[in-house]
Amino acid sequence: MNRIVILAAAAGCTLAMNGKKLHYPIPPKDTTVDTYFGHKVADPYRPLEDDTAATTLKWVEAENAVTRGYLDAIPFRADIHKRLTELNNYAKYGLPVKYPDGKYYFFTNNGLQNQSVLYRSLTPDGSNAEMVLDPNTLSADGTVALKGIWMSPDGKNLGYTISRSGSDWEEIFILDPITLQLRDDHIRWAKFTGIAWDGDGFYYSAYDVPEAGKEFSNANEYHKIYFHRLGTPQSADTVAFEDKNAPLHFHHAWTDDKAKALVVSIGGQGNGNALKIKHLHQPQSQWITITDSQEDNINVLDIIGDTVYILTSKDAPNYRIVAAPLSDPRPENWRDIIPEGKSVLVGADISGNDIIVTYLEDASHHAYLHRLSDGKLLHKVKLPSIGSVSFSTSAKSPEVMYRFGSFTDPGALYTYNKDTDTATLLRHTDLKGIDSEDYITEQVFYTSKDGTKVPMFLTYKKGLQRNGKNPVYLYGYGGFNISLEPSFSANRMFWLENGGIYAQTNLRGGGEYGEAWHVAGTKMQKQNVFDDFIAAAEHLIAEGYTTPDLLTIEGGSNGGLLVGAVVNQRPELFRVAIPRVGVMDMMRYHLFTIGWNWAHDYGTSADSPEMAEYLLGYSPLHTIKSGKDVQYPSILVTTADHDDRVVPAHSFKYAAALQAAQTGDNPKLIRIDSKAGHGGGKPVAKIIDEWADIYSFVFKNLGLTPGK
Repeated sequence: MNRIVILAAAAGCTLAMNGKKLHYPIPPKDTTVDTYFGHKVADPYRPLEDDTAATTLKWVEAENAVTRGYLDAIPFRADIHKRLTELNNYAKYGLPVKYPDGKYYFFTNNGLQNQSVLYRSLTPDGSNAEMVLDPNTLSADGTVALKGIWMSPDGKNLGYTISRSGSDWEEIFILDPITLQLRDDHIRWAKFTGIAWDGDGFYYSAYDVPEAGKEFSNANEYHKIYFHRLGTPQSADTVAFEDKNAPLHFHHAWTDDKAKALVVSIGGQGNGNALKIKHLHQPQSQWITITDSQEDNINVLDIIGDTVYILTSKDAPNYRIVAAPLSDPRPENWRDIIPEGKSVLVGADISGNDIIVTYLEDASHHAYLHRLSDGKLLHKVKLPSIGSVSFSTSAKSPEVMYRFGSFTDPGALYTYNKDTDTATLLRHTDLKGIDSEDYITEQVFYTSKDGTKVPMFLTYKKGLQRNGKNPVYLYGYGGFNISLEPSFSANRMFWLENGGIYAQTNLRGGGEYGEAWHVAGTKMQKQNVFDDFIAAAEHLIAEGYTTPDLLTIEGGSNGGLLVGAVVNQRPELFRVAIPRVGVMDMMRYHLFTIGWNWAHDYGTSADSPEMAEYLLGYSPLHTIKSGKDVQYPSILVTTADHDDRVVPAHSFKYAAALQAAQTGDNPKLIRIDSKAGHGGGKPVAKIIDEWADIYSFVFKNLGLTPGK
């Protein structure tokens, strides 16, 4: 390819808006043209892929100046920020977990702390709690996040991982749980890792040290599992597992609490994962391949005695639980404990001699208690309402705790008596000035383009009238077998208390109805996802909930792709669109960081002429309409400089193309956050700032003033 770089100018396109002009910066451009199976595709904004180049940095600075000028001039932004701060200022409590030292560990946040703090207590109610680790002390601005904790089975070491500025890169540290002092051990360049303990050391997953300056954009290849012995430098760590013939695989290690076996999950190029197991501390033990296919999900729940318990979709698209001998846990030796059912099995928690199984039934949780030995159903677990549940259990104890929440309830913690099917409240979270009883959640089913019935949750104030005058915030995802379940957001309450409807739709591509539902939204069936989302909007309009002039759509990551694609296909259907950290360049997504891992859902432009043509047909970057009669909704693109999951180049190129096209008079802005990533571990202060900007943009462009 030939490239002639055109440097960014100080100002570029102009846009008239309410009598004022938005001056869009001119991005760096060149003459790059790629060829896909003989088809030439121009990529004029290729220079924006270099996120450290001076021209890109200058463009980012200029774009942020335009966006900040627009958002900061909105008269009610300060009031929105104030109210969001109030809504977020409530005590948050995580689900307690009993660790090998006999203490209950849990996360809590007093309200506006940027990162939640790790505490421990002698009792599950958290009384007389002792602080273990405060990640807010690890950085001045709260951008260091605590990602996970793992205690050694003997209770003598507590390992934890952190990430900086929202990056997927992780560092591992070891804490003495008695003195709470750090040990000397420090692991860098870990990624997508846990800590799997084995005696005086642990297994972890990492990549080779990346090229300087390309840490957040270059493709990640050759994921390895290392063993680190406590008290030794990282340079002395040994490779415990690798595959030199498979650069695009993930490798994740797990050990049971007695370290009988090392289990390695292998993924990255299928809808599921392969699984290998090796007996530890047995001379001459070899790897046993349980399955080498990545087309099914297969995960070890636990090893108890000489039995391995496995949750799998193999020969069971809705999942089942099987048991196998530790000596040879290959599929031919499996026996069903919980056979596949009509609903999707999404969780399994072993508690003493029992197992609690959680199903997703029409996108909400239902739980059942079974006997572990033979799977006999004992009874259904009573849950408070429509919502989502997570359990805290142990194979060593019959004790059960769970957390339950919904769209309007931030969640409560309970202890659960399995014998009497009763729950005792441990903690309930109350919001200042918000009564969840003032709101209602209903589930509706609508018909997509091909006749498929799709579920959608609607949450709003009681007494709402279907008069077509209600602002609606429609959210979707539709990919990677991820299910959208009822969940609480303090920031969402701002929308609800101002009379808005929150609509969450369960598109194909997700996991709400098993693997068939997932596959129906992948590769050359991806248009089903967009059709489902468009049909959701049409249903809301047809049923009198709203009109296109009051309809906002939002999605993040794969959901950002969704928003970008449907705006291009049906721009007249929406008034505001918020594509967040989206995958916008479908022709090149697989060339950055771990983008290759998404090929099992998307396919790639290198697969075949048909696949390349299909991707080009919906790629948000490549299908932007342009012309004097085209009218796009108001669009606020969001991304971040440390996003090494979906690199910011996606949003950079998409925003530049939007601003250059003739798409009408509505604003097309991009908000580029600093010292932030894909979303995980973002400080509370940054979250509030971002939502203040989003809501300010939404209300202004809907022609509404919040609080009135």
